[in-house]
Amino acid sequence: MLVAERQRKIVELVNEKLSIRVSELSKIFSVTEETIRRDLEKLEKENLLMRSHGGAVSLEKDQSETSYLEREITNASEKKAIALEAISLIEPGDQIVLDASTTAWYMAKELPDMPLTVLTNSIKVAIELSRKEQIRVISTGGTLLSQSLSYVGPLAERSLSMYHVNKAFLSCKGVHLDKGLSDFNELQALLKKQMMEISDETVLMVDSSKFGTRSFSQIAPLASIDAVITDSYLDDQLRRQLDEKNITVKIAAKS
Repeated sequence: MLVAERQRKIVELVNEKLSIRVSELSKIFSVTEETIRRDLEKLEKENLLMRSHGGAVSLEKDQSETSYLEREITNASEKKAIALEAISLIEPGDQIVLDASTTAWYMAKELPDMPLTVLTNSIKVAIELSRKEQIRVISTGGTLLSQSLSYVGPLAERSLSMYHVNKAFLSCKGVHLDKGLSDFNELQALLKKQMMEISDETVLMVDSSKFGTRSFSQIAPLASIDAVITDSYLDDQLRRQLDEKNITVKIAAKS
């Protein structure tokens, strides 16, 4: 395959999957990871994609909210593993807040039916938890975003301000060591920031492709979180840097 053709197909794959790893591209095209990194560097300079630690992310849909169906299938196995690891941090009697991420939805699906209070702005999370008799579910209400099936806006923010929780479980679009957490939607970013403010402890749930990237709206500095749950593709240097910032790193093992 010619270099130009490989690079064109890389862009197509990145836009289709929204994010992809160097190791995966290396296997697909039967070339070394170093070759793929050079391809990604060139394509980033041409503004065709954005490199991240260990891979690349799409620029095509960065300015609009991705539909829930698309997010459900993007890095699904990593998200499910991360969700299971997050559940291990929850104890009976806890009061928690879950955002509208697909990882939070996977948490809701797998949560055992135990005494728990869950505050959420996600319709899908609320519906999933409604099947569990011992779990008390509080929905924020607010303005509905149809793509993510979540509530945002002043009403959702006022609703959150009435509560205090033990733990917040959140995801986001970008994680940058210097610039912190960010999201594509300003209203979602504001709500996630408030979720962190009403919680004693914040756990960030992101696959490794999110590291090194920045999105449109700032959420909070990296120092605002207490722990990160991610996958085994996290760069060793990044892990050391997170340790230096006193952020607990948990690696979710895929089943």
